[in-house]
Amino acid sequence: MNVDAHKKMAAEAALSYIQSGMVVGVGTGSTTNFFIEALGAAKIHVDGYVASSIATENRLKAQGLTVLDLNNTGDIPIYVDGADEADPHFRLIKGGGAALTREKIVASAAHLFVCIADAGKDKPMLGKFPLPVEVLPFARSFVARQLVKLGGNPTLRNGVTTDNGNAILDVTGLDFTDPLKMEATINLIPGVLDNGIFAHRRADILLFGSADGVIERKS
Repeated sequence: MNVDAHKKMAAEAALSYIQSGMVVGVGTGSTTNFFIEALGAAKIHVDGYVASSIATENRLKAQGLTVLDLNNTGDIPIYVDGADEADPHFRLIKGGGAALTREKIVASAAHLFVCIADAGKDKPMLGKFPLPVEVLPFARSFVARQLVKLGGNPTLRNGVTTDNGNAILDVTGLDFTDPLKMEATINLIPGVLDNGIFAHRRADILLFGSADGVIERKS
Protein backbone atom coordinates (compact mmCIF):
# COMPACT_ATOMS: atom_id res chain seq x y z
CA MET A 1 0.00 0.00 0.00
CA ASN A 2 1.12 3.58 -0.60
CA VAL A 3 1.08 6.44 1.90
CA ASP A 4 -2.25 7.81 0.64
CA ALA A 5 -3.86 4.42 1.18
CA HIS A 6 -2.59 4.40 4.77
CA LYS A 7 -3.90 7.94 5.34
CA LYS A 8 -7.30 6.95 3.95
CA MET A 9 -7.37 3.88 6.19
CA ALA A 10 -6.71 5.97 9.32
CA ALA A 11 -9.25 8.59 8.26
CA GLU A 12 -12.01 6.05 7.74
CA ALA A 13 -11.21 4.40 11.09
CA ALA A 14 -11.99 7.72 12.82
CA LEU A 15 -15.62 7.45 11.68
CA SER A 16 -16.22 4.94 14.48
CA TYR A 17 -15.83 7.80 16.99
CA ILE A 18 -18.48 10.00 15.33
CA GLN A 19 -21.98 9.65 16.74
CA SER A 20 -25.32 11.07 15.71
CA GLY A 21 -26.07 14.49 17.20
CA MET A 22 -22.43 15.47 17.80
CA VAL A 23 -20.67 18.66 16.83
CA VAL A 24 -17.43 17.53 15.20
CA GLY A 25 -14.24 19.56 14.88
CA VAL A 26 -12.33 18.90 11.67
CA GLY A 27 -8.67 19.64 11.07
CA THR A 28 -6.69 20.59 7.98
CA GLY A 29 -4.37 18.66 5.68
CA SER A 30 -4.10 15.72 3.33
CA THR A 31 -5.17 13.04 5.82
CA THR A 32 -8.07 15.15 7.04
CA ASN A 33 -9.20 15.58 3.44
CA PHE A 34 -9.72 11.80 3.31
CA PHE A 35 -11.72 12.09 6.55
CA ILE A 36 -13.93 14.78 5.02
CA GLU A 37 -14.60 12.55 2.00
CA ALA A 38 -15.48 9.70 4.36
CA LEU A 39 -17.86 11.96 6.28
CA GLY A 40 -19.61 12.94 3.08
CA ALA A 41 -20.11 9.30 2.13
CA ALA A 42 -21.15 8.14 5.61
CA LYS A 43 -23.89 10.76 6.00
CA ILE A 44 -23.88 10.57 9.82
CA HIS A 45 -26.60 12.85 11.22
CA VAL A 46 -24.45 15.16 13.32
CA ASP A 47 -25.43 18.67 14.37
CA GLY A 48 -22.61 20.14 12.30
CA TYR A 49 -18.87 20.59 11.86
CA VAL A 50 -16.39 23.17 13.12
CA ALA A 51 -13.64 23.81 10.57
CA SER A 52 -10.06 24.63 11.54
CA SER A 53 -9.36 26.52 8.31
CA ILE A 54 -11.04 28.18 5.36
CA ALA A 55 -9.85 25.31 3.16
CA THR A 56 -11.52 22.75 5.43
CA GLU A 57 -14.70 24.83 5.60
CA ASN A 58 -14.86 24.86 1.80
CA ARG A 59 -14.27 21.10 1.57
CA LEU A 60 -16.99 20.38 4.14
CA LYS A 61 -19.47 22.59 2.29
CA ALA A 62 -18.56 20.91 -1.00
CA GLN A 63 -19.66 17.62 0.59
CA GLY A 64 -22.98 19.23 1.58
CA LEU A 65 -22.05 19.22 5.27
CA THR A 66 -23.15 21.90 7.73
CA VAL A 67 -20.38 24.16 9.05
CA LEU A 68 -20.78 25.82 12.45
CA ASP A 69 -18.97 28.75 14.09
CA LEU A 70 -16.99 27.72 17.18
CA ASN A 71 -18.14 30.94 18.86
CA ASN A 72 -21.68 29.57 18.76
CA THR A 73 -21.03 25.95 19.71
CA GLY A 74 -19.12 26.21 22.97
CA ASP A 75 -16.92 23.20 23.78
CA ILE A 76 -17.37 20.28 21.40
CA PRO A 77 -17.30 16.50 21.89
CA ILE A 78 -14.59 15.56 19.38
CA TYR A 79 -11.87 16.89 17.10
CA VAL A 80 -10.28 14.86 14.30
CA ASP A 81 -7.06 16.01 12.66
CA GLY A 82 -3.77 14.78 11.24
CA ALA A 83 -0.20 15.40 12.37
CA ASP A 84 3.25 15.87 10.87
CA GLU A 85 4.79 13.93 13.78
CA ALA A 86 3.49 12.06 16.82
CA ASP A 87 5.57 10.70 19.71
CA PRO A 88 4.85 7.84 22.18
CA HIS A 89 3.45 10.36 24.69
CA PHE A 90 0.75 11.54 22.22
CA ARG A 91 2.50 14.87 21.69
CA LEU A 92 2.42 16.18 18.14
CA ILE A 93 3.99 18.57 15.71
CA LYS A 94 1.40 20.11 13.40
CA GLY A 95 1.21 23.03 11.01
CA GLY A 96 2.48 21.73 7.71
CA GLY A 97 -0.72 23.17 6.25
CA ALA A 98 -0.23 26.51 8.06
CA ALA A 99 -3.46 26.12 10.08
CA LEU A 100 -1.81 25.33 13.43
CA THR A 101 -3.33 28.16 15.51
CA ARG A 102 -6.93 27.45 14.59
CA GLU A 103 -6.25 23.73 14.85
CA LYS A 104 -4.97 24.16 18.39
CA ILE A 105 -7.98 26.28 19.33
CA VAL A 106 -10.48 23.71 18.07
CA ALA A 107 -8.51 20.85 19.60
CA SER A 108 -8.47 22.66 22.95
CA ALA A 109 -12.25 23.13 22.77
CA ALA A 110 -12.77 19.40 22.21
CA HIS A 111 -13.25 16.75 24.90
CA LEU A 112 -11.65 14.08 22.66
CA PHE A 113 -8.84 14.64 20.16
CA VAL A 114 -8.45 11.85 17.61
CA CYS A 115 -5.27 12.12 15.54
CA ILE A 116 -5.19 10.32 12.18
CA ALA A 117 -1.98 9.72 10.21
CA ASP A 118 0.01 7.26 8.19
CA ALA A 119 2.45 5.16 10.21
CA GLY A 120 5.39 7.17 8.90
CA LYS A 121 4.35 9.99 11.24
CA ASP A 122 4.89 7.75 14.29
CA LYS A 123 8.22 8.90 15.75
CA PRO A 124 10.18 7.99 18.91
CA MET A 125 10.82 11.72 19.48
CA LEU A 126 9.58 14.98 17.97
CA GLY A 127 11.81 17.30 16.01
CA LYS A 128 12.68 15.84 12.61
CA PHE A 129 9.87 17.81 10.98
CA PRO A 130 10.51 21.59 10.97
CA LEU A 131 8.42 23.30 13.64
CA PRO A 132 5.93 25.81 12.20
CA VAL A 133 5.58 29.05 14.17
CA GLU A 134 2.87 31.56 13.25
CA VAL A 135 4.09 35.15 13.64
CA LEU A 136 2.77 38.64 13.06
CA PRO A 137 4.42 39.97 9.87
CA PHE A 138 5.58 43.07 11.76
CA ALA A 139 7.52 40.87 14.22
CA ARG A 140 8.89 38.30 11.78
CA SER A 141 12.58 39.25 12.02
CA PHE A 142 12.44 39.87 15.77
CA VAL A 143 10.86 36.48 16.41
CA ALA A 144 13.39 34.79 14.14
CA ARG A 145 16.25 36.25 16.21
CA GLN A 146 14.70 34.95 19.43
CA LEU A 147 14.28 31.50 17.91
CA VAL A 148 17.97 31.51 16.98
CA LYS A 149 18.76 32.22 20.65
CA LEU A 150 16.80 29.07 21.51
CA GLY A 151 19.03 27.07 19.18
CA GLY A 152 16.70 27.11 16.20
CA ASN A 153 17.26 27.79 12.52
CA PRO A 154 14.13 29.62 11.31
CA THR A 155 13.17 29.92 7.65
CA LEU A 156 10.32 32.02 6.29
CA ARG A 157 7.75 29.91 4.43
CA ASN A 158 7.63 31.93 1.24
CA GLY A 159 4.32 32.72 -0.41
CA VAL A 160 2.25 31.57 2.58
CA THR A 161 -0.19 33.75 4.51
CA THR A 162 -2.28 32.08 7.20
CA ASP A 163 -6.05 32.44 7.50
CA ASN A 164 -5.24 34.92 10.29
CA GLY A 165 -3.15 37.08 7.95
CA ASN A 166 0.19 36.05 9.42
CA ALA A 167 3.50 34.51 8.33
CA ILE A 168 4.95 31.07 9.09
CA LEU A 169 8.52 30.46 10.24
CA ASP A 170 9.65 26.83 9.91
CA VAL A 171 12.27 26.06 12.55
CA THR A 172 14.82 23.25 12.67
CA GLY A 173 17.49 22.52 15.28
CA LEU A 174 15.40 22.97 18.43
CA ASP A 175 15.77 20.72 21.47
CA PHE A 176 12.62 18.63 21.95
CA THR A 177 13.70 16.91 25.15
CA ASP A 178 10.82 18.76 26.87
CA PRO A 179 8.19 19.62 24.23
CA LEU A 180 5.80 21.14 26.77
CA LYS A 181 8.45 23.61 27.96
CA MET A 182 9.50 24.46 24.39
CA GLU A 183 5.86 25.06 23.39
CA ALA A 184 5.40 27.51 26.26
CA THR A 185 8.77 29.23 25.76
CA ILE A 186 8.15 29.96 22.09
CA ASN A 187 4.65 31.25 22.77
CA LEU A 188 6.06 33.79 25.25
CA ILE A 189 8.01 35.54 22.46
CA PRO A 190 6.18 38.78 21.57
CA GLY A 191 4.84 38.53 18.04
CA VAL A 192 4.23 34.76 18.14
CA LEU A 193 0.60 33.82 17.75
CA ASP A 194 1.21 30.11 18.36
CA ASN A 195 3.48 27.24 17.38
CA GLY A 196 2.94 23.73 16.10
CA ILE A 197 3.90 21.81 19.23
CA PHE A 198 0.80 20.09 20.61
CA ALA A 199 2.10 19.06 24.04
CA HIS A 200 -0.24 21.01 26.34
CA ARG A 201 -3.20 19.79 24.27
CA ARG A 202 -1.93 16.47 23.04
CA ALA A 203 -3.92 13.79 21.24
CA ASP A 204 -6.13 11.40 23.19
CA ILE A 205 -6.21 8.73 20.50
CA LEU A 206 -3.73 7.99 17.69
CA LEU A 207 -4.87 6.11 14.60
CA PHE A 208 -2.02 5.13 12.27
CA GLY A 209 -2.72 3.55 8.91
CA SER A 210 -0.10 0.93 8.03
CA ALA A 211 0.56 -2.07 5.82
CA ASP A 212 -0.72 -4.19 8.72
CA GLY A 213 -3.96 -2.24 9.11
CA VAL A 214 -4.91 0.53 11.54
CA ILE A 215 -2.81 0.83 14.69
CA GLU A 216 -4.84 2.38 17.51
CA ARG A 217 -3.31 3.88 20.65
CA LYS A 218 -5.18 5.46 23.54
CA SER A 219 -3.66 7.76 26.13
